Amino acid sequence: MVLKINGKEHQVTADPQMPLLWVLRDLLNMTGTKYGCGVAACGACTVHVDGQPTRSCLYPVSSAEGKEIVTIEGIAGEDLSAVQKAWIDHQVPQCGYCQSGMILAVEALLHENPEPTDEDIDQKITNICRCGTYQRARAAIKTAAKYRMESLETTTDQADQS
Repeated sequence: MVLKINGKEHQVTADPQMPLLWVLRDLLNMTGTKYGCGVAACGACTVHVDGQPTRSCLYPVSSAEGKEIVTIEGIAGEDLSAVQKAWIDHQVPQCGYCQSGMILAVEALLHENPEPTDEDIDQKITNICRCGTYQRARAAIKTAAKYRMESLETTTDQADQS
C-alpha cells in the first residue's frame, strides 16, 4: 500500500490491521511518534490524519491509505512552528516523551480554534504528561496562539503593502 506521510509517498508492505504507529516507527524509521499506553488513552502516539489528531497505536494502517498523514517530523519547515517555539519558550518538556503527541494535538487545536480558552484546552488536549507539565503546556498553548496571530497579521500587512 502507499501512504502519504509529511507530503511524501511511502510504499509499505504490512498487515492491513497493523497499527499505523508501528508502520511509522518500525517500517519507516520515523521514531518521533512514541508508543505510550497502546490503548489510545495517553496520546503519545498522536499524528494527524487528514488534519485530525489521531491516536496511531490503534489506528489500522489500512485506514490510513489515501489520507494525508503528518507526524512530528512534518510539523516544522525550515523554521520551528509557533507551537514548537512556545514549547521552548515555556520549557514545557521535562522528560519529553509525550511531547510529539502533545504538540500535534495542540497544532490541531489551534488550527480549529485560533484563540482557545482554558475550557477549550481542557476539552481538546487530553494527552497525558507523566511529568505533569500541564500548567506550562497551557501557557505555551496561549503563547503559540499569540505567535500564530502575529504571524497572520504580519502576512496580511505584507500583502497590503504589495
